[in-house]
Amino acid sequence: MGFLTTLLGIIGFSIGIPLGLFVGFFLFIYNKPKHVKDPIVTPLHELDAETLHDLLSEVPAWVKYSDYDRVDWMNRFVSEMWPYLDKAICGMIRSTTEPIFAEYIGSYQIKSIEFETLTLGVLPPTIYGMKIYETNEKELVLEPELRWAGSPNITLVLKLLSVPIAVQLVDLQIFATPRITLAPLVPSFPCFANVAVSLMEKPHIDFGMKVLGGDIMAIPGLYRYVQETIKKQIARLYLWPQTLEIPILDCSVGSTKKPVGILHVKVIRALKLLKMDILGSSDPYVKLGLSGERLQSKKTCVKMKNLNPEWDEEFKLIVKDPESQVLQLQVFDWEKVGAHDKLGMQVVPLSMLVPQETKSFTLDLVKNLNSNDPQNKRKRGQLIVELTFNLFREDIHRFSGSLERKDSSTGSVSEDKHSSGAGVLLVVIQGAEDVEGKNHNNPYAIILFRGDHKKTKMIKRTRDPTWNEEFQFMLDEAPVDDKIHIEIMSKRSGLSFRGKESLGHVDINLADVVYNGRLNEKYHLINSKNGLIHVEIRWKII
Repeated sequence: MGFLTTLLGIIGFSIGIPLGLFVGFFLFIYNKPKHVKDPIVTPLHELDAETLHDLLSEVPAWVKYSDYDRVDWMNRFVSEMWPYLDKAICGMIRSTTEPIFAEYIGSYQIKSIEFETLTLGVLPPTIYGMKIYETNEKELVLEPELRWAGSPNITLVLKLLSVPIAVQLVDLQIFATPRITLAPLVPSFPCFANVAVSLMEKPHIDFGMKVLGGDIMAIPGLYRYVQETIKKQIARLYLWPQTLEIPILDCSVGSTKKPVGILHVKVIRALKLLKMDILGSSDPYVKLGLSGERLQSKKTCVKMKNLNPEWDEEFKLIVKDPESQVLQLQVFDWEKVGAHDKLGMQVVPLSMLVPQETKSFTLDLVKNLNSNDPQNKRKRGQLIVELTFNLFREDIHRFSGSLERKDSSTGSVSEDKHSSGAGVLLVVIQGAEDVEGKNHNNPYAIILFRGDHKKTKMIKRTRDPTWNEEFQFMLDEAPVDDKIHIEIMSKRSGLSFRGKESLGHVDINLADVVYNGRLNEKYHLINSKNGLIHVEIRWKII
């Protein structure tokens, strides 16, 4: 009897399990429960004002504003990099706070302050949208909307009277809209020299704080006081127009140096020059220029058959770096046919000059700058020059410190910038847009000013050329009543009957440049359908 009962139980179990699974699968597939309802989907335009207001804070910026872009790719990038960013940011926090903590050690009976744990957690911040501003400056301006509801584990241990007190930060939330400016843009990796960060509005910051394991934020009134205090402090330090500047590159690396002054060179005379001609004489002239400049060197006139020539000629050279640049002076013997013979040379470091003071130099000419060259022991004569280095008014504080200018006309800072003093007009042709010719598109720019004619390089087969070339005009008086003519031309490469054609021009009144010191604009080209030209003009006075 016992055997039969066991056998029937095994048979019933073997049949019941498959049968039960089959019936359950049939009921699950073909029998829909009646108590489950489809969710109600309501269009946004049918929602009431209160509901919309509650949802508005959760809507990403790229949905609310058309000028914000969706950056899911960047969020994925940050998510993948977050474990490494976490360690890098925490290391930066440690190195930054160490000197701050060191100031308090020994005061108020504090023995030590150190992080017991410091990690930002596994949840990275999310960028809800990115806005990029277009400017005429050499900069890139980004405005992301950041939200971070992290799970950091930050514990700071403060040892007070040998008693350790642990302060823990938990449940941190930060909502902020920073403006990040990468400037200036330079042709050296990572292609920007500084990062400037400022907040466009007060950030939302929420967190919990535990001291010795107890949540002090639960104390009535303390939570709101701490939140408001932190917001005010952050706003005072970083709310626009206040900025946090982070240097990335040395400003001198890769960037184009701007003129800071004018070097006045007076070539007076030379004495006892070498005899290079067959008849025992020479035809000398002086060639001069500044190191690091691509501009063509300046020359004096040729003094025929004279070993002690007198020139008394004056030249003006634009200085960009008085601390490192040198004046290069070379004396040549003019030849009607063939290369000109070098009589000698010498250099004068601009660091030897005192701004706004004239200094005379009697230079012993040498063959080259190699002090070990035995040919330099030979006497090659002397060259007498007078040098005066005048700083531009806006650059005096950078190079001359507390130096006081001798002339009263420039001693007052409040004096009008457009005084009749000498200065330099700097014209930078940045580029052009939508310039189109009838027969070809090989654009270059021509600058005409007071009879002087300059032009940029030609860029082939483009309607949007970028030149970024600077031109300098040294003037004895401010160009208040002058205009500068800039024209975009196109030149066919090779032989053609229609070799050149104008793609448009513009005449710029320089009065605004003189009064404001700088102009950086895009101008519509005359006689062009949609053409624009980007020009930056500066007026710097001595």
